[in-house]
Amino acid sequence: MKKLIGILILFAALPVMAQTTVKQDPGIKQMADEVSAKNIELIIRKLVSFKNRHTLGDTTITTIGVGAARNWIKAEYERYAADSKGRMTVKFDTFTQPKGERVSHPVKIKNVLAILKGTDPKDTRVYIVSGHYDSRRSDLMNSDGDAPGANDDASGTAVSMELARVMAKRQFPATIIFMSVAGEEQSLLGSSHVAKVARAEGWNIDAMLNNDIVGNTHGLDNDLKNNTDVRVFSEGIPTVAAGNAKDIAGLISLGGEDDSPSRELARYTKETAERYVDQLNVKLIYRRDRYLRGGDHIPFLQEGFTAVRFTEMNEDFNRQHQDIRTENGTDFGDLPDFVDFNYVQKVARMNLSVLANLALAPAEPQNVGVLTNALDNKTELKWEAPKAGKKPAGYYVLVRETISPYWEKKIFVADTRVLLNYSKDNYLFAVQSVDGEGHESLPIVPKPTR
Repeated sequence: MKKLIGILILFAALPVMAQTTVKQDPGIKQMADEVSAKNIELIIRKLVSFKNRHTLGDTTITTIGVGAARNWIKAEYERYAADSKGRMTVKFDTFTQPKGERVSHPVKIKNVLAILKGTDPKDTRVYIVSGHYDSRRSDLMNSDGDAPGANDDASGTAVSMELARVMAKRQFPATIIFMSVAGEEQSLLGSSHVAKVARAEGWNIDAMLNNDIVGNTHGLDNDLKNNTDVRVFSEGIPTVAAGNAKDIAGLISLGGEDDSPSRELARYTKETAERYVDQLNVKLIYRRDRYLRGGDHIPFLQEGFTAVRFTEMNEDFNRQHQDIRTENGTDFGDLPDFVDFNYVQKVARMNLSVLANLALAPAEPQNVGVLTNALDNKTELKWEAPKAGKKPAGYYVLVRETISPYWEKKIFVADTRVLLNYSKDNYLFAVQSVDGEGHESLPIVPKPTR
């Protein structure tokens, strides 16, 4: 408790910036520092060397193609797992996708999962970090010829793999899954399968981090160069609530359209990542994904899990979904020489800080509520301790104005009830568990209760 009180900071309202706790966990900082730009470059160049990782491509050749690529990814995860003292296991998640709109023939798809089992048998929480290893040409259905996919999405795959290498040596109470999926370009097939299995088998997924196109720092069409910003996309209205009139009505009545679980994960990412990663600004984008586009976090949202997408600030569309060629003096193609490996390193460190802080933290408080017994200008909150995992040292009550994108105040409470001199009409609230070292759970937004 003394450690926690020593690092407690109460934040004043900041109109344009999120709050940042300056105290770092030395263990998380050390892990973040171990993330290597050189290793990330080696992974990306190795994946490009397989020539074409199209989901519908040949899987019988041992040196090139999607089959050779997935076998290499699995072998690398297994090499990292050797440092885990048996806690990390690696497997293929295999299924057959029938013929469909973007699938010309039935195809066996294999996702690669490296599972770092949590040390607390009573802590069922699962955290997932993912990238997709398949690639494509200009013609989506063309599985022949070079499709290097260095940035889309060998970069995201490299994030997942490099984090597995670093984190396999450490212990966390909760389970972390390092995932590389296929079939993203054919309509999110690999991630959809994992999400459905997770729902059917009752996985307690607390957060899913999707990394897709996280290596470019130059937007060619607008000539913007940016190696300090990264976008995190999060939905406002939960996908699972979209068809439920009662849920939508509840969000409208409470003004909760900006406080979905995924949006809280995005805010958490900004605060945590900027605590550990120098020269990185996490930009909250209030959309589920880019305009009219999608990624591998969406199937998890559709199954009711909390998930976000990370993407570079300015995409270079000459390098994305393009055959390698030169036209009118302009080069096209997703080649590794156009990936900024130091930038991918920052993105990987962002992912690591979030995963580690969550997996080390106590679970979220339960049944968080705003008491509505009386009409007054104060707010009384109550909640229950998490039912499993380690006991929190206390809780942070988060406060912000309704127009603020970020939590502005962070108030430590040792009990499970608090009366605040802030009106529930004028402010928004959340509660998160915290341990003695300052690791916070995801914030939980209260519901009306009596």
